[in-house]
Amino acid sequence: MAEYKAQEQDMIFALDIGTRSIVGVVGRPVGGRLKVLDVEMAEHGSRAMLDGQIDNIQQVAALARTVTDRLEGRLGVRLERVSVAAAGRALRTQSGSFVMDLPQKQSISAEQISRLEAGALSAAEEALQMEEETRRQFFMVGYTVAQYRLDNYPLATLLNHNGQRAEAEVVATFLPGEVVESLYAAMRAAGLQVASLTLEPIAAMNAAIPAELRLLNLALVDIGAGTTDIAVCRDGSVVGYTMATIAGDEITEALMRAFLVDFQTAEEMKRALHTGEDLTYTDILGMENTTPCQEVRAAIEEPLGRLAEAIAQRVTEVNTVAPSALFLAGGGSKLDGLRERVAKCLGMDERRVATAGNNYAKSAFADGLNLENPEYATPLGIAVSAGLGLLNDSYVVTLNGEKAKLFRSGSLTLRDILLMNGYTYADMLGRTGKNLTVTVDGRRTHLRGEPAVPAILMINGEEAALTTIVNAGDHIAFTPARSGADAARTLSQLLGEDFSGRALVNNRDVPLDTPLCSGDVVLTLDRGASPAARPRETETASQPSAAPPLTPPAAAPQTPPPAPPAAETAAPAPIPPKPTEPARGVHLILNGAPLILPEKDSGQPYYLMDLLERSGLDFDHLEGPVRMTVNGRESGFSQSVRSGDVVTIRCD
Repeated sequence: MAEYKAQEQDMIFALDIGTRSIVGVVGRPVGGRLKVLDVEMAEHGSRAMLDGQIDNIQQVAALARTVTDRLEGRLGVRLERVSVAAAGRALRTQSGSFVMDLPQKQSISAEQISRLEAGALSAAEEALQMEEETRRQFFMVGYTVAQYRLDNYPLATLLNHNGQRAEAEVVATFLPGEVVESLYAAMRAAGLQVASLTLEPIAAMNAAIPAELRLLNLALVDIGAGTTDIAVCRDGSVVGYTMATIAGDEITEALMRAFLVDFQTAEEMKRALHTGEDLTYTDILGMENTTPCQEVRAAIEEPLGRLAEAIAQRVTEVNTVAPSALFLAGGGSKLDGLRERVAKCLGMDERRVATAGNNYAKSAFADGLNLENPEYATPLGIAVSAGLGLLNDSYVVTLNGEKAKLFRSGSLTLRDILLMNGYTYADMLGRTGKNLTVTVDGRRTHLRGEPAVPAILMINGEEAALTTIVNAGDHIAFTPARSGADAARTLSQLLGEDFSGRALVNNRDVPLDTPLCSGDVVLTLDRGASPAARPRETETASQPSAAPPLTPPAAAPQTPPPAPPAAETAAPAPIPPKPTEPARGVHLILNGAPLILPEKDSGQPYYLMDLLERSGLDFDHLEGPVRMTVNGRESGFSQSVRSGDVVTIRCD
């Protein structure tokens, strides 16, 4: 078996997961363009995708693996990191703006721009949620900055400009979390790690319409099998994205109905229309037929017209008017007669509607490969976007040195990000070891498990609470909590090493080295004459020292007979009670109720972690984030508590 080299850091591997096929592109950036090293395409054997959305994850994963294996074999490289793009029925576009007032006039830094854009994205998400009947999880898959302003003056960039009031307006595109989740799941099943994610129309535009052309009012229409994705630019920015759910498959299905053929045969007939020759095919009855090309064209007139009308309607919704020019991309762009139909529906000169492909050379090139194919718009665009740093996603958060996976829905807390990246509440809170409860000579004894070692949560080098809001560019360091050991004792450890008698455990005579279990009943027999103290009512298991020997309860003293009352004797004056000394320990208020904690044998202070099991929360069935405060101040697990503190541990 051939040895493959590892995928170098600058090597870009992109997969376009389409309704009818998967296209893979491998390249690396060279001189401001992407040099394409290889391209591979394979079609789905059956319909594993529905309207751009993954339906059969395992089938999509298997085909993605096939494309990957072929590229690896030809290049001699083990491909592990992949860039992908998403499309879907529920694609939503929303604008948002945010203003940042600086304390004094100063030079704007990249970090400030990042936070400014993040604020605008949050505003866009909130506006989107306002339109929903029920709140749902959306994933921000791409955005573009429509406008910067500094002290109310429009600028193309804010970096290093001096001012006091900065503003950003963004146009962001969102998909439901389940759409993106299925894409990640398919890539995991194919043995690939998602390195970047963008939206298909964004990717296609990055390949077909270079940045220097975006001063013009242009539209890109990427027609796939299941969806038609649309992006519009003007004044140097992409101003909107939309989609139509009618695409190439509607044309194929019309041919299936008209000529009684299967899906694959109808696809072949559709592709052969441009030849103008009579078409020969075999129908589902097994009969061979020959039909004039004009008759086949007539069968698709109605769905072709609906596709052209849908494109014109969506473009007008985003752009208000017809654009200066329109590019058709994707496999559906090759449909004979579509270009003319779209121009007519938009009222445009046919010469202003073109098939994409001629402009790829400005962003990508190859030695010996013909890239001027409209079907390559999306796969090339994904690779170009990743390789040339065109993915405009400043809301990047690192978790333990790796880029965190984000499913954003409004502002994110540290807890949200940990849960999104596979951590559990046990990792965040830890678990105190199980207690051991036994009954010794009629008296219940509780031995506490070891406390958990608190988790360490840091944001940008400073301790943080789970409810801390995470901002763009933050670096999170997280060390999971370590659960404490369960309380454990042998019979000898419980009774004391100097115990020399016999003992029964659950009415059975057992050796002194027998481990005890919760609920065990111990009865001591044949003890020595010297008295010994009982074990304490409550112990911690952190110091597994042997408990002193036990003695059975002493017999209660008999009550003496009452003395006869003395005649005419004055009653003695009552003796005032001695003042009660406060119990030793840590006195605090937990969730509104007083709590006294015995002093630790080790002399160490108590931490919020120690109070979790006393908070009354069921950490296995939490319905919201846990909020912890000490004297009204948000605190982390390792915050120490002292007498007089007021502590709250509640689920919001």
